[in-house]
Amino acid sequence: MTAGVAAAVSPPLLRLENVSVTFDGFRALNELSFSLNEGEMRAVIGPNGAGKTTMMDVITGKTRPDSGRALFGIETDLTSLDEAAIARLGIGRKFQKPTVFEFHTVWTNLLLALASDRRPRFSLFARQTPEERERIEVILATIRLGEQRRMPAGALSHGQKQWLEIGMLLAQDPRLLLVDEPAAGMTDAETRETAELLREINRVHSLVVVEHDMAFVRELGATVSVLHEGSLLAEGAIDEVSENPRVIEVYLGR
Repeated sequence: MTAGVAAAVSPPLLRLENVSVTFDGFRALNELSFSLNEGEMRAVIGPNGAGKTTMMDVITGKTRPDSGRALFGIETDLTSLDEAAIARLGIGRKFQKPTVFEFHTVWTNLLLALASDRRPRFSLFARQTPEERERIEVILATIRLGEQRRMPAGALSHGQKQWLEIGMLLAQDPRLLLVDEPAAGMTDAETRETAELLREINRVHSLVVVEHDMAFVRELGATVSVLHEGSLLAEGAIDEVSENPRVIEVYLGR
C-alpha cells in the first residue's frame, strides 16, 4: 500500500437504506437509515410505535418494506429473502417473551438448538459428539446456567429462561443477534448480570438490543440509536442522547 494512503474501511455488517413500511395507512418506518459495523453492539430505544419492532421484522424477513433496502454484508439484500434464508445467513432473533422447551432440560434445549443435522425426532436419541458436548459446556458457562443443566427449562426463573433462549441462539452461531427487551421482567440482579452477559457475547458476535430500561442501556455501554415515528431521531453515546432536547421531548419526558 502506498505510504500515506489509509487502509480501506470494511463495509457495515448491516445497513438499512431509506426503508419505509406502511400498514393500513400508518407509516411504521419512514425512510429509515441505520447501519451496524461487524463486532458492534447497538442499543435501540424509542417510544411505543417508534418502529423498533418493525425494523427487526424487516431485518429478519417477517415484513417486506414498501421501499428501501436492507443489506447484510457486502451486497446481500435481505428484502429479497424469506425468514428461513435470512436465519441461514447468520441472523438470529430473540423475542421479548422467552420461548423454550419447558419440559426438556436446559442441556436438551441447547442440544436441540445446535446448528447441526439434529431433526427433533432423532435428536434426543442420537449419541452426542464430543464437539457438541464441548460447545454446550461453553454456552452454559456464558449464560450462567451450568448448575441448572439438568433442570427442566420450565422450572427456571423468568430471567434464566431469557438467558437460555439467548444460549439457544448462540448454539446456532449467528453473526448477528437481534435481542428484544432482554431485561423486561427481571430482578435488578438479573438485569445487571444480563448486561454483563451481552457484553461478553459481543466479544464474538454483533448485537442489536432493543430496550426501554435506560439504566440497563447505560450498563451495556453501547452506541444508542433513538427511533421516533419510524425514523432515526438521534444517535450517539448514552449521555449524548439523554441530553438531546428532541429525545427528552418525545421519549425521556423530563
